[in-house]
Amino acid sequence: MNFQERIKELRIQKQMSQMDLAKATGISQSAIAKWELGKTEPTASAIIVLARFFDESTDYLLGLTE
Repeated sequence: MNFQERIKELRIQKQMSQMDLAKATGISQSAIAKWELGKTEPTASAIIVLARFFDESTDYLLGLTE
């Protein structure tokens, strides 16, 4: 599983919309949408914010571990 799949899966597990996630993390909804579609990749700082929010490792978010 890659980043775009992981982030969407985690967001759905928390029953959050992209807008909910954007408000909770301070990341724009358009950035989240582009990541989930695989159009762009997040910055290292965005990955850290998401890892902290979802209480997951950065390696997990990036699909390096299960």
